[in-house]
Amino acid sequence: MKAQVVLFDGFDPLDVIGPYETLTAGGIPTELVTVEGDREVPAGLDLLSLKATARLDPAVGLVVVPGAAAHAEDEIFALLSAGAATVGPALKDTSGIIATVCGGSLLLAIAGLIKGRNATTNHLGLHALEAMGVNAVRARVVDDGDLVTAAGVTSGVDLGLHLLERLAGAQKALEVEEMFAHERRGTAWRAA
Repeated sequence: MKAQVVLFDGFDPLDVIGPYETLTAGGIPTELVTVEGDREVPAGLDLLSLKATARLDPAVGLVVVPGAAAHAEDEIFALLSAGAATVGPALKDTSGIIATVCGGSLLLAIAGLIKGRNATTNHLGLHALEAMGVNAVRARVVDDGDLVTAAGVTSGVDLGLHLLERLAGAQKALEVEEMFAHERRGTAWRAA
């Protein structure tokens, strides 16, 4: 199993680093990618930039989509909409698991990829998910099979641990949890 975290201009750095480091610590090869390929990608709020080293591969086993960082809600939606225009079409034929952190599920909803599915996002965006035809669930992590979403920006590590448990087993997830001195919050909501 290999994982890719897809970057777009204006991404939220914590949405990327939490799951990236967690998956890597659990032994899952993880890389930073863009739709365009190798490039330097600026985060939102001019916080920093990260180097994507490869092109998004829709056949990879796991793709993680972050949210965006900005000062105002309308700026965040503008960044997510721009990300949806580039990332959305590339994810349409993804054959593995798509996971999101925070506003990443909004990006997928804007792209029309998760209508009728169960998902979560930051509590401030749950109404927007509902308005786009998504069953918005108020939970830290929502596991809907090949779509796994996490709530706010700090839930990225919890998402990574949940994915590790699914992909590498509970023991591996517990080892990383202990290594990070992090206790998962809440339980993962699963579709019936």
